[in-house]
Amino acid sequence: MKRPQGVGLYAPSGFALDPAAVDRAATRLTAMWESVTVDPTCRTRLQRFAASDDERLAAVLRMANDPAVDLAIALRGGYGWTRLLRRLDFRALAAARKQWLGYSDFTAFQLAALAHAGMVTFAGPVVSDFGATQPSAFTFDRCFGLLDQPRYEVSCDLDGPDVVCSGTLWGGNLAMVAHLCGTPHFPQIDGGILFLEDVGETPYRIERMLYQLHHAGVLARQRAILLGQFTEYALSPNDGGYDVAAAVAHMRGVCAAPIFTGLPFGHVPDKLTLPVGGRLDLLVRGGAATLAFSGYVD
Repeated sequence: MKRPQGVGLYAPSGFALDPAAVDRAATRLTAMWESVTVDPTCRTRLQRFAASDDERLAAVLRMANDPAVDLAIALRGGYGWTRLLRRLDFRALAAARKQWLGYSDFTAFQLAALAHAGMVTFAGPVVSDFGATQPSAFTFDRCFGLLDQPRYEVSCDLDGPDVVCSGTLWGGNLAMVAHLCGTPHFPQIDGGILFLEDVGETPYRIERMLYQLHHAGVLARQRAILLGQFTEYALSPNDGGYDVAAAVAHMRGVCAAPIFTGLPFGHVPDKLTLPVGGRLDLLVRGGAATLAFSGYVD
């Protein structure tokens, strides 16, 4: 696969927490590609958003319609995509044949794009990752390693039973997946491999959102569930030691599909890039896992 020749940076959700990171990202990406387009929304703020709904929607369309942009990278997560979903023409976005990259709140766009148009998008680093003071070589290498090839394989440790399975890879931020469940923007994936992560959610809330997916029949329809990193939460005295491990152990006793922990993905510096809507061939033996991604190139 040919690496995208033009990269676009835009802000569909939150504003830049570190404006200097936008400049650092643009400089690093300029050294790798022919052109880097920085949308004005990367440098503005309105309340907790990068800009108004209208302007953030316009930024998405600018990425889709700019012939110089092959890969559109979201500034960061936060909140905002949900407001835009009903206003997007996903079939037109699919016809634009761009690559879309991001995570966290970006999950809302990814699931809706998959549900409405069968679009494959990429869960992975955002502008703030590329512009970090000390960017992760792990993240850079896995991102562009996957984007450069029609099939990409990685190895990692996963805690769970031995398994060999294949299916459509989908998921993302747990709160966003649960938020869209039962809506027209939620893809109906049977026999898939669901990955989940989150930030700032206490263990009982994580369990509650997993139960929502369980009660909706989503978890039972998957061949495997891969849990990434759940970070930046604090236990209270009421928890009595009830942590994420306890929540996962409980859900393993409830859910028919095998649940694995340890996926290198989430609100952490070192993260994989995952093709949402692509194919994953998963092999786990004795905790050592091989993940082979394909089906994300037209």
